[in-house]
Amino acid sequence: MAAKQASTRSENGKVRRVIVVGGGLAGLTTVIKLCEAGVPVDLFSLVPVKRSHSVCAQGGINASVNTKGEGDSPQVHLEETVYGGDFLANQPPVKGMADAAPGIVFLLDRMGVPFNRTPEGLLDFRRFGGTLFHRTAFAGATTGQQLLYALDEQVRRYETVDVEDERGIVVPGERMVRKFEFWDFLSVVLDDSGISRGIVAQDVKTMEIRAFPGDAVCLGTGGPGMVFGRSTNSVINTGTAAGSVYRQGACYANGEFIQVHPTAIPGADKLRLISESARGEGGRVWVPRDPKEKRPGRDVPEKERDYFLEAKYPGYGNLVPRDIASRELFLKCFHEKKGVYNTKSTKNENEVYLDLTHLPKEALRKKLAGILEIYEKFVGEDPYENPMRVFPAVHYSMGGLWVDFERASNGSLVMGSPRNHATNIPGLYAAGECEYQYHGANRLGANSLLSCIWGGMVAGPALATYRNNLDKSSYDFPQALFDKAAKREQDRYTDILKMDGDENPYRLHQDLAEEMLLHCTIERHNDQLDRVVAKIDEIEQRARKVGVTDKAGFANQGAQFIRHLGNMIVLARVIAQGARNRDESRGAHYKPAFKDRNDADFLRTTLAFHKEGQGGGTSTIHYARDFDYSIAGVPIHITDAVDIGLVKPRARKYEQAGAASAAATGDIKKEDKPAAKSPAE
Repeated sequence: MAAKQASTRSENGKVRRVIVVGGGLAGLTTVIKLCEAGVPVDLFSLVPVKRSHSVCAQGGINASVNTKGEGDSPQVHLEETVYGGDFLANQPPVKGMADAAPGIVFLLDRMGVPFNRTPEGLLDFRRFGGTLFHRTAFAGATTGQQLLYALDEQVRRYETVDVEDERGIVVPGERMVRKFEFWDFLSVVLDDSGISRGIVAQDVKTMEIRAFPGDAVCLGTGGPGMVFGRSTNSVINTGTAAGSVYRQGACYANGEFIQVHPTAIPGADKLRLISESARGEGGRVWVPRDPKEKRPGRDVPEKERDYFLEAKYPGYGNLVPRDIASRELFLKCFHEKKGVYNTKSTKNENEVYLDLTHLPKEALRKKLAGILEIYEKFVGEDPYENPMRVFPAVHYSMGGLWVDFERASNGSLVMGSPRNHATNIPGLYAAGECEYQYHGANRLGANSLLSCIWGGMVAGPALATYRNNLDKSSYDFPQALFDKAAKREQDRYTDILKMDGDENPYRLHQDLAEEMLLHCTIERHNDQLDRVVAKIDEIEQRARKVGVTDKAGFANQGAQFIRHLGNMIVLARVIAQGARNRDESRGAHYKPAFKDRNDADFLRTTLAFHKEGQGGGTSTIHYARDFDYSIAGVPIHITDAVDIGLVKPRARKYEQAGAASAAATGDIKKEDKPAAKSPAE
């Protein structure tokens, strides 16, 4: 593809920038790759970059380095990822991620991430759910924080680097990265052809609304955990950016697949994660065999404990994939009523024990101190001496904005292709949890940090290629295009400030969250989902009658929340209606009335498009089996078919007795050398 406008400056002399929204791992990596390609960036973040939700990740990042000689390889990583995701992930992007993973971890190590090491000085790796191998590199139990800070340092360096034009001449006063913290993304600026030309954002301190030109836009804005109210996510994770562009025409894919993490601390305000790393280091899940057991967990003898995951899944034990573990905990507590007995309430609570007390304290402090401090602080018990009480919590969205990819001849990706991570809105890209690409129907633990960083490494070159081949820079469009977009958002915000109805937006959010949490998580039933969708319609109508809780012209969180609530409502409908439509059980989507996976009808991507309500009616969803879009002037036809050319779909069986049994049945390869390439490669 011949470059059409690869210059640093636009025709009117302005420096041509790309916009990245989101300062987590995906956004920061995208910024770094753009800067390496010589593309100046404007970085927007709702919160300080170092407080992006990536900082909360605990357990580790996956890479098949095979330092323990177990026969692990990127090919096995690919197979276990698509196997764990119940074959709903397009396999070329997953292959690219698995192949790149060792290099990514070594790169982070060179950046100074303080990974745990073995006595020999090698990177240490722990096991995570859904794998039989030690594949997860980790920095204690605060891996996300260490990775985020390392990438932030690299981006801060580019904030001091001058922009140079194509002749190597410094552009006075222009830096490679300009950072806009405390800015809330409102919408993309679309020209008459529906091409993204920039964004509109609001300064959440001054409440100023401005339009910013950008030759391309990449969202790295995280997931929609707050749709469910209480989750392991930060309160900033409303999904508002994805919801906004979905309302502008972006396709939302596989929204019904929401991961529930099996181990979190129940709480009145939010649910605090206890990382899978606790089980990766040897933690055991159990309940007393006697449902009315009144003794504290530490006093229950070994023979009177039911280690139910180990009994049912002897090979994987406590490290079965999260969807399976969560269902088993739900079964034990809700259906069998065998959760931990509470002597004060005289009932079995929705809690099981996660026990680390049999492990050496010094090893726990070295590898898990971060999460054990959280438990002790918020529960008031010493987890070194007492089994922790945990229960599943909403954690991660496998669904998100639909993004494209270009398949290479070796089955991986064509790096630098403008199709990679492109949404169906030309010029708009997405990376990280806000897009759907890498996890299928269920995410394997420690693949999230990897997919965020790999997604940024792919999106950055794609954005650069797209920018360099534009016929016309966004900076050469009339200012009226951006003024119109800013005025539209200003008028909407002004309308919010005028709202004086009787409904309370926070109560509406609570009502929405309760419905989603009760009926759209671990188990799903069609009659209940019908009621959820009807409730969402009701809440959308009531949301038009809210009263704004704050009319201040500075740091107005009340008015901002009303806007976020509108976007959470439309995403809730995508999640609930998608779950209602999918009559099968696949990965995190489980329907007791349809317990089997149905590849004949549902081995396909759910493609959802928003339809705004007319005449005061509620909004609806148009589901498509295919659609057309164009990128860099090239028309592309998209279908809902899943690329399964690398790993043939087969039944998920985690009950195997161990690695040898799994290899014997062909479910998972375990070899001393990388597996042979499939014919599709």
